[in-house]
Amino acid sequence: MSHDPTLWYERPATEWETQALPIGNGPLGAMVFGGVAAERIQFNEKTLWTGGPGHDGYDFGTWTTPRPGAVEEVRRRIDREGRVPAEDVAAVLGQPRIGFGAYQTFGDLWLEFPEPGEPGGYRRELSLREAVARVRFTAGGVTYAREYFAANPGNVIAGRFTADRGGAVSFTLRHTSPRDDKTVEAEGDRLVIRGRLADNGLVFEARVRVVVHGGTCTDEGEAIKVTGADSAVFFLSAGTDYADAYPRYRGEDPHARVAEAVDAAVALGYDALRAAHVADHRELFDRVRLDLGGKAPEIPTDRLLRGYGAGPEAGDRALEALLFDYGRYLLIACSRENDVLPANLQGVWNDSISPPWSGDYHVNINLQMNYWPAEPVNLHETTGPYDRFITSLMAPGSRTAREMFGARGWVVGNETNPFGFTGVHDWASAFWFPEAAAWTTRHLYDAYRFTGDLDQLRETAYPVIKGAAEFWLDFLHPDPRDGRLVVSPSYSPEHGDFSAGASMSQQIVREVLANALAAATTLDVDEEFRAAVRAALAGLDPGVRIGSWGQLQEWKQDWDSATDTHRHVSHLYALHPGDEIAPGTPEAEAAAVSLDARGDGGTGWSKAWKINFWARLLDGDRAHRMLSEQLRGSTLDNLWDSHPPFQIDGNFGATAGIAEMLVQSHRGEVHVLPALPAGWADGSVAGLRARGDVTVGVTWRGGSAETITLRTGRAGPITVRTSIAGRCRVHDDGAGELRPRRDGDALTWDAAAGRTYVISAREHVSPTG
Repeated sequence: MSHDPTLWYERPATEWETQALPIGNGPLGAMVFGGVAAERIQFNEKTLWTGGPGHDGYDFGTWTTPRPGAVEEVRRRIDREGRVPAEDVAAVLGQPRIGFGAYQTFGDLWLEFPEPGEPGGYRRELSLREAVARVRFTAGGVTYAREYFAANPGNVIAGRFTADRGGAVSFTLRHTSPRDDKTVEAEGDRLVIRGRLADNGLVFEARVRVVVHGGTCTDEGEAIKVTGADSAVFFLSAGTDYADAYPRYRGEDPHARVAEAVDAAVALGYDALRAAHVADHRELFDRVRLDLGGKAPEIPTDRLLRGYGAGPEAGDRALEALLFDYGRYLLIACSRENDVLPANLQGVWNDSISPPWSGDYHVNINLQMNYWPAEPVNLHETTGPYDRFITSLMAPGSRTAREMFGARGWVVGNETNPFGFTGVHDWASAFWFPEAAAWTTRHLYDAYRFTGDLDQLRETAYPVIKGAAEFWLDFLHPDPRDGRLVVSPSYSPEHGDFSAGASMSQQIVREVLANALAAATTLDVDEEFRAAVRAALAGLDPGVRIGSWGQLQEWKQDWDSATDTHRHVSHLYALHPGDEIAPGTPEAEAAAVSLDARGDGGTGWSKAWKINFWARLLDGDRAHRMLSEQLRGSTLDNLWDSHPPFQIDGNFGATAGIAEMLVQSHRGEVHVLPALPAGWADGSVAGLRARGDVTVGVTWRGGSAETITLRTGRAGPITVRTSIAGRCRVHDDGAGELRPRRDGDALTWDAAAGRTYVISAREHVSPTG
């Protein structure tokens, strides 16, 4: 892998979705086009949303009038008929969605330059290691350079414009928006954009300041004009009065903090801010390094993508590693510790006032997939906004649980927004998924498995997990066919009819109950609750069945069709992201049959999920095939994932899938190179994380590990599964050579905290090892 993985192009972007390059710092995001005579910088602030409180009639998705017996009516019909069309259930349990809202663009900064003539030597690029976008070209004998970044320290977006001839930098900077709800004021070097969303009254403000060296900077109507400068920089920040506090979701006016952020950046200066930004980004990005044995040819990224699979294998391997790094870059760019909201369907980037699916938080897989790579690729800090968001759903979700379901705990449906929408709407195939709350808690418990942080488990994870489990203790239904506890009404996401005990429903509920029991036991709390959970688990339908043609059933009844190629493969939840199905078991073989039947097609995020499925089945070549399918058919020129349209979850799912191919730890052991494809014969990776607070690196050659490095954060037994277990040595940097217990391809020893252990194949043992 290059030390500075970079996306680069030979011409400016003309399309937002497919060509512009993203920068972001968590709360703020921008898309850089790289125009020559006119530069467009479209920008976002993640809390700028319509809908919610302030929109007349907003109801949080909870039924606006009581419906006593409605759920029982549907249950009785399911018990009687076995399956009920989704439209019939929506007619009884759904309601029109009011005031849900949509994520909004903040508009565009336009920088209009004097026409420079025909440019030569044009290059537009995005450095993933520095998180800096750059444009460079020559025109009229002058070389112009521009660069942009979004700094988390200080919460600003910055840009700099230079030329190799003095006085050659001139431009006019203005703001445009598709909404007519703002005022724009220019005064000297300042531009202030301020308004109130007509839909809900949310107050927003953005500020820009321009600093020039040489030349002049003046206001001109609603614009700033720079003339004859040697160089110029701008600093931008933005905010709203949104707060994640139920039920009003309003906080302080953004004016003071936005003005302070911009003024502080000016006082600090561009060079110091850039240095702080790069250091902040690299502290996260440099933790992991992947080399798949490839070197990218000197061709632009869009051409590298179009030639994937048809040119030299080294270029293909380099593109695959670049996609992995891009997922890490994007997660850092759209989810940071100081964020109020997590990454949405488009991360933080959106150029529309009516984006696809509102740019919302779909919780029937998409939000969860956004954070699949966070722990494995050593980006735990990016999960803070996710944890905060899920916690914030408990207050409105408990009202929905009580008023709609008659249950304790909390619940959320198929999708949600920043304003506590935890109920239902009336789109029949996507309105009902109360299992979502339980699924969202999975990441919180898994984070504890990675870090071992008891404070995080006690203070953040357990209350959320317990509440989701309590809901199901109250809402499970005895199946009259066999007496087992089932979810009813139950709906396999966006597919088929309503029934009782669809496989995904049962698998998710089993998991949340098991996690709640494990967490309460670890913390030694709530014995009465633990007893209730044990009883529910004992009576719960397992949700994992092998059907008549060898498939894993999607429903409790054997309704699966061998010709069904639906994009959701929800009934394999217990394989991934769950960990109930182990490779080599009959259930794993049935999962493979289901995957074969569904095929290698689907949307971008669906292909990404299939990478993970096949990795969990230890089939590296099939996982690699799905990665190839995603690159060939569901990746845009700027390497964004395409549903279509653009949806960022596929980027994150692919990065997570590549990590799963290299290291797995969900079954209580560190499995190294569990699904290495033949195409990745030689390579290395460093910095991946395994459950148990272990950091893993490995180099391999000819498809076999040469050296495995493990850094242990905590003391305790550790088991490492590797194909070189029978022909290796283990070296402890503090105690010398170890003699681990060997069991087939597994090595076990008692690890000490803070140690580095090196496993070396005997033919590659160093003189000291």
